[in-house]
Amino acid sequence: MIVSPVFAGKRYAVLGLARSGAAAAEALLASGAHVTAWDRQDVARAPFEGRCTLADPLETDLTAFDGLVVSPGVPLNTHPITAHAERFGVPVIGDIELFAQARQSLPAHRVVGITGTNGKSTTTALVTHILDEAGVPVRMGGNIGVPILGEDPLPEGGVYVLELSSYQIDLTRSLACDAAALLNITPDHLDRYDGFEAYCFSKARLFAMQNVGQFAAFGAGDAPTEAVRLAEEARRGAERAVRLTPQSYAQLQPDWPALAGPHNLENAAAAIALVEAIGVDRAAWEPALRSFGGLPHRMEVVCEKDGVTFVNDSKATNTASAAPALAAYPADPDPRIHWILGGLAKEEGLGECEAQLGNVACAYTIGEAGPAFAALLTGRVPVEPCELLCEAVQRSSAKAKTGEVVLLSPACASFDQFRDFEKRGEHFRKIVAEVTDCDPADFGPVGGAPR
Repeated sequence: MIVSPVFAGKRYAVLGLARSGAAAAEALLASGAHVTAWDRQDVARAPFEGRCTLADPLETDLTAFDGLVVSPGVPLNTHPITAHAERFGVPVIGDIELFAQARQSLPAHRVVGITGTNGKSTTTALVTHILDEAGVPVRMGGNIGVPILGEDPLPEGGVYVLELSSYQIDLTRSLACDAAALLNITPDHLDRYDGFEAYCFSKARLFAMQNVGQFAAFGAGDAPTEAVRLAEEARRGAERAVRLTPQSYAQLQPDWPALAGPHNLENAAAAIALVEAIGVDRAAWEPALRSFGGLPHRMEVVCEKDGVTFVNDSKATNTASAAPALAAYPADPDPRIHWILGGLAKEEGLGECEAQLGNVACAYTIGEAGPAFAALLTGRVPVEPCELLCEAVQRSSAKAKTGEVVLLSPACASFDQFRDFEKRGEHFRKIVAEVTDCDPADFGPVGGAPR
């Protein structure tokens, strides 16, 4: 656990005691802070009984409190806690801001921050893997894995690698990353913002918190990301606000089994730029890219049966993240993707997937958005409406031929039928195992290429 004397004797309220909130409360208590904590679930409050004040911050006089720590899941634009905290002049912060404040008492270290609408998790895991393979002490946290305050502090010379969602950036005020990357910005989570411009501003704040001598890398695929880069270039100079050049690494990509597709080429370019910025050279990062196993539910090759590859890309919850998956398996010469898509749509239309329909041999539509997708695709590619994921896997596996791919890349959220994208991906794996008679022991490493 990360603790700091900077919190000793101070007063904090913590709203929400799930993973990040619980870690924040524990770190504050261990640091000697006075904590008022609350969660609407009895089971979440139970571990803090008798250890701090259990009271709802919405019903608490916050006079003289030093901070109100909320979960990134709390919608600041609609939740009454925002106005309540403003009444008392108390800053609304998150666990990442607590980490930023604790840095002064940690052994000398560096921080890498990664944000973007798509690709954050893969890039974060890849940077962590490269540093680990290079012998650099490293911890991964933020929007991935264990909350960073729940991790043990690194020794001197270590690197904390943080995946940062816009929600986490909204709750952070002083995190100056030694190296940071913005992969892309596409419309997402707009229910939490007053329009797309406000969402872009949220992403840009990560770089505004850096000082002019720190390094930042930016994807080159969209105008909003380029706008942020140009603003940072004007502030700190072109050598510290660089545009990524993924194609300069294209000749290496065939050696990266867990990093197929143009989106993963961009993720790899970002990871390379970040690790080079903190002193890792090509002799270290090149073999690490080859050995990277990937992440579950992100272009995860789960089985190959009779020449058909089954790929779990359940994390593709919008059209911008599904399009690169479709581009990863180009027609050769005929289209070879059996595309399973649908769920709870975040947007209308096919978005960036439109440009990749030439790679689709057949589409199998599922979930609430299934009928709308079927209507959009009919006449452009063969379509089989399925409603349920199990039916889509059964039909696609029966139809796919040697050299073709059954791809779950839904372009939608999962909440119409599944708790989250992980549950959807796990269900896909299970059905594939049943349909193909693949032994789970023969599946590839989670998130990686087949064994």
